[in-house]
Amino acid sequence: MLSSLAHRTARITLNPRPSRRRQRSPSGWDHNLSRLATLADPTRRDLYHYVASQPGPVSREQAARALGISRPLAAFHLDKLLAAGLLQAEFRRLTGRQGPGAGRPAKLYRRSPAELTVSLPARRYELAANLLAQAIQRARARKASPLKAADEAARAFGLALGKSAREQAGPRAGRARLLARAEDVLRAHGFEPLHEPKGWIRLRNCPFDTVAREHRQLICGMNLALMKGLMRGLGLGERSALLKPQPDGCCVILRAAGAR
Repeated sequence: MLSSLAHRTARITLNPRPSRRRQRSPSGWDHNLSRLATLADPTRRDLYHYVASQPGPVSREQAARALGISRPLAAFHLDKLLAAGLLQAEFRRLTGRQGPGAGRPAKLYRRSPAELTVSLPARRYELAANLLAQAIQRARARKASPLKAADEAARAFGLALGKSAREQAGPRAGRARLLARAEDVLRAHGFEPLHEPKGWIRLRNCPFDTVAREHRQLICGMNLALMKGLMRGLGLGERSALLKPQPDGCCVILRAAGAR
């Protein structure tokens, strides 16, 4: 059996001083929001739903007739959806004729398989699902405790993030740059690190909030293990990370040098 999570700690270090750099949005958030904003136009939104509901690719003429708009207007909005990655296009002759005189191929549209998600605050339930799926596989293979397997999966993920961030920082990166990369990684994954008085760094958001409310021991353990792996991958000196559940944030609080 695992010991009480209340007594589990990790040793990590983060910059005790607030960063003056531009605060970045979670990874992919700005891009996804811009793409989804393409659907703000009602005509464009109706065209998207029409194309998505059809069993096969749709021509500009078909879309125009379905919505009762002109072909040029349909083409304009369909190409905007295409540029945003919400639709895909292909070219094909609809008459079945080939060779000279067969005419130009028609541009046909179909829904893109790409998935877009924008959440406020940031949520990463797909990541939680992937980590838990890995945990199930680990538990079955090793006949291990599910909680221990979940921690191992989260730690391995954090370790990979840390190693990647260290490579991006460069071979001569000093502590300051590595600490900045650590905060970038936390912010990119929706944890919203916030410097507080007395050297504490609070993670203002839990990307797995809804699951954590129902399964706090499991998710808090995963978050703590993820932080351990991240710091280890970055090769930073150790300071403490403690489980301290917050009513509106992550259950892990980080203590920088000199924290009281």
